[in-house]
Amino acid sequence: MRNERALLAEIEKAEKRLTETFRQKLEVNTDLDRTLVSYQANRSENGHRWYKYKEGFSAELMRYLFDAAGLTKGLILDPFVGSGTALFGASERGIDAVGIELLPSSSEVVEVRALLSQMAADSTAARLREFAKSHAWTTKGPAAPFPHVRITEGAFSAENETKLGRYLHEVDKLRDPDLKRVLRFAAMSVLEAISFTRKDGQYLRWDFRSGRTLGRKRFDKGTIAGFDRAVTDKINEIAADLSPADFLRQLYAPQHGRITLLSGSCLDLIPTLGDRSFDAIVTSPPYCNRYDYTRTYALELAFLGTSEAGFRHLRQEMLSCTVENRDKEDIERRIGCSAYRKGIAAFENQSLLQAILEYLDYCRESDLLNNNGIVRMVRNYFREMAVVLAALAAKLKPSGLFYMVNDNVRYQGIQVPVDLMLSDIAENVGLSVETIWVLPRGKGNSSQQMGVHGREELRKCVYVWRSKAKSATRSNRELARAA
Repeated sequence: MRNERALLAEIEKAEKRLTETFRQKLEVNTDLDRTLVSYQANRSENGHRWYKYKEGFSAELMRYLFDAAGLTKGLILDPFVGSGTALFGASERGIDAVGIELLPSSSEVVEVRALLSQMAADSTAARLREFAKSHAWTTKGPAAPFPHVRITEGAFSAENETKLGRYLHEVDKLRDPDLKRVLRFAAMSVLEAISFTRKDGQYLRWDFRSGRTLGRKRFDKGTIAGFDRAVTDKINEIAADLSPADFLRQLYAPQHGRITLLSGSCLDLIPTLGDRSFDAIVTSPPYCNRYDYTRTYALELAFLGTSEAGFRHLRQEMLSCTVENRDKEDIERRIGCSAYRKGIAAFENQSLLQAILEYLDYCRESDLLNNNGIVRMVRNYFREMAVVLAALAAKLKPSGLFYMVNDNVRYQGIQVPVDLMLSDIAENVGLSVETIWVLPRGKGNSSQQMGVHGREELRKCVYVWRSKAKSATRSNRELARAA
């Protein structure tokens, strides 16, 4: 293996070549900011604000992208649904949408929102308010136990857990299954607020009052919401969003597009979709940043009945984005031979990526990494993304657009330009790079990286790709001319 200086020189040379390749495509877009390309802008959005999904993008970004594409009808796909922002953004435009989601907690958010859109708004809002006003769970009585797993044990104070259990018991007594599901969703949406935990990327951060504080620093979450107030406010928030604020606007609103949600791994579900079926793909996959969604959304997953074995299964089924992900040895069988071969060829031929992986291997062997699983994670992230992109390219209609939100990352002091490397892979699996919108303000690297290697702002981008596929009519004419 080459020495460190030679490896870093190879990375620098490869990055310069790749940057030059896409220099004309990188475009600072002053219309975009970090609030727009994140959950933050959803805090005041009806429907979108019900559940805090930090990794999502905003409804306003979806409107911007659909406007930029001139997309007003057709069918879109989001293979990494999250909280469903792309699906609902398309639906409000009258565009049909198909989504794929692995985590049951995210699927529940989408399914309950879709369910509420089919229920009578005024009567549903009235029944929700009536239940909230009753405070039936505050009286003494049986309580449904919270289905804890190891990672969630001790997450609530005794008082909050008892009241949550009483609430669930009272909800379960209701006859209307749809109303019961909405009220359970309201409770799921306040679990973090009433707990000793806070979602913090790679894990749940525990308040010192829990007795489970990790690390040297004492974490004080501040005020922990009481269950009564938190769930009552949430129910009333949902009810308020269901009540039409403008009758005429509702009356003359365009027909909403149909939403279809497929639950499971994109590796299994993308191959079941029809080729050349989608007018656009709009998505934000997991980032190559070590975030473990099975830990950050552990309370919600446990609430929905995910077992210890279920957690382990979900963690390994995720796109490799955490150091605990193992090799997916069956990926060719699942994604299909054609997509696999195209993707693997694009992955192996990406010279900057291979140089970065060689350097990270050197760091691992030299005991420089804080976790040796980082090398496997980065390798498998791009390997899996390459075959997924190859499979998705086949699903786009000729000239169909592909929007992706993603972040660059940094490991062992070197920047990993995810935007450039995925765009290069995309070019080699049937997509062309139209532009890479760069946010005017990037993001800093992790505090751990800053402490050792200094602060370096990383690009945050929206990729705009397009299908290279030609229409059948054009292809036939070309064949005729060639004959």
